[in-house]
Amino acid sequence: MYDRIAPFYNLSNKVYFRLKFGGEEAYRRQFLDELEIPPGGRVLEVSCGTGDNFPYLPADIELHGLDLSLGMLNVCRKHLRKWKRSASLYQATAERLPFGDDFFDTVYHVGGINFFNDGAQAVREMIRVAKPGTKIVIVDETERLASGTYEKIPFVGRRFKQRAEIVVPVRLIPDGMLEVEAREICRGLMYCLTFRVPPESSGSEVRA
Repeated sequence: MYDRIAPFYNLSNKVYFRLKFGGEEAYRRQFLDELEIPPGGRVLEVSCGTGDNFPYLPADIELHGLDLSLGMLNVCRKHLRKWKRSASLYQATAERLPFGDDFFDTVYHVGGINFFNDGAQAVREMIRVAKPGTKIVIVDETERLASGTYEKIPFVGRRFKQRAEIVVPVRLIPDGMLEVEAREICRGLMYCLTFRVPPESSGSEVRA
């Protein structure tokens, strides 16, 4: 599905965000401001799509983006050239991240975890590749957005009708994580789930 909608994804989002939130930056700042990015930090976005969050991140970082959809990643490459930004892009699943333990200073995910095959495993992988003490940010749509808007969109709506009711996936966070917080953002249309990897833990300790 995402391969097919990739060419139109960015433009449709821009129109929607302008109508709903007064612009794209106003929308994205509601969750990107949660990120803790050190100067020159190594940053991973899981399910980066067309890279629409990238322009709002610091310019001096080492940026990495991963997505299952090759169509989305191809559009992301075009965007990076347009924005004159660089990033390493990977086609892979969130449940099996192609990185070593304790590799990233910042790890975040926006959109998709509600429909991952194994959300708990994806979260464990985000923890594994994050350095000890890292704050992880996970964002996706609420039930209000899915049922009130997405279900009514042609082609996409079919996918959203065949699902369980969306709840904030706090249950996916393994025991031992710190500062677990969940709240609705974007006028209740999205949720933002954050937590911190314990400073003394390494990724290998949370694989089970």
